[in-house]
Amino acid sequence: MPLGRNKPFGLASVCAAFVFLLAGCSATDTFEQPAPVPEIETSVGFERVWRMSVGNGHDGEFLQLAPLYAGDVIYAASADGEVVAVSVEDGKVVWEKELDDRIFAGPGADGRQLYLVTRDAELVALSSEDGSENWRVDLPTEVLAAPQSNGSLVVVQTTDGRVISFDTEKGEQIWQYEAQVPVLTMRTAAAPLVGADIVIASFANGRVIALTAENGQPVWQYQVGQAQGRTELERLVDIGGQPLVLDSAIMVVGYQGKLALIDIRSGQEIWSRTASSYYSPAIGNGNIFLAAANGDVVALRGNDRRELWLQSDLAWRQVTRPAVAGEYLVVGDYEGYLHVIQMSDGRLVGQTKYDSDGIRVPVQVLSNGNLLVYGNGGKMSVLKLEQDD
Repeated sequence: MPLGRNKPFGLASVCAAFVFLLAGCSATDTFEQPAPVPEIETSVGFERVWRMSVGNGHDGEFLQLAPLYAGDVIYAASADGEVVAVSVEDGKVVWEKELDDRIFAGPGADGRQLYLVTRDAELVALSSEDGSENWRVDLPTEVLAAPQSNGSLVVVQTTDGRVISFDTEKGEQIWQYEAQVPVLTMRTAAAPLVGADIVIASFANGRVIALTAENGQPVWQYQVGQAQGRTELERLVDIGGQPLVLDSAIMVVGYQGKLALIDIRSGQEIWSRTASSYYSPAIGNGNIFLAAANGDVVALRGNDRRELWLQSDLAWRQVTRPAVAGEYLVVGDYEGYLHVIQMSDGRLVGQTKYDSDGIRVPVQVLSNGNLLVYGNGGKMSVLKLEQDD
């Protein structure tokens, strides 16, 4: 996972400006030697429902441009400025728009608009009906996480620790909150959670903070990771995954920190255990599944967080957040492979090469159980898991 120093418009393409922990300027440079592609006996395969290309995908940038699944439509964007709305059922294009901008973050959406952030740090609102531009506003510095909206306000979080709220009608700023973040951080960011009356933001200083949606005043804060060590690398405690909402609580995990369940209203810890991950956990069959920072996939029993199994054959392959698909988990990796893991015991039971540019965006599971996959090179598909005969 790349690291970057917070400064205006620090671009991922300027590799010499960054220190890297796990991934460098190329997709194959890693701090630890990645495990080879495991040789497995395949019992689960992938059937393609449809496939298309979305521009040049991440176009060599270290971004997290995840498609947005919104009922009957999927919205997706590429770093080189292509924005599309496609039918979930067959992948037919509903509308497409070519922006004259590089895109760094998005799309986020509400019922009326899509929200993107450009390389030049502009927040852009597009009509979800046809992609026409409604407004755009300048931001103080770059944004890597998709903007989030509750319909009346849209919230962005900048890489230097600012959370900024805008009115969705005209793009007028409502409030701004500033957190102190380390000089050296990972080049990743958790999208804020935006509810009707509360905004929950996660920061590179290892803290989760709840703010009022009305005026951005802090309500509570929780420390996920505590910086330790003498070097900046040792002290990294970034939170890279959006908290997972579970009824009246949120589950959050940080790098070199812990996995914790927190009361969403008070910020009080319900339980925690040591963990290190770039992505939020996944829940399936009452258990917790986590892609650890070292590439291990871990299953924890939901009621007491005891380890059920650990799959280490994907070590240092930069696996994505596990997607829960029926009896299986599906993860992508830096070489563009999709791996299927048996949820009950952690065995690898399926594998396919999907995108030679790699897979950074976690696989998403649609309401019918199919998988939405977006590779770094722009290849976007809906796939179905099939048991081999």
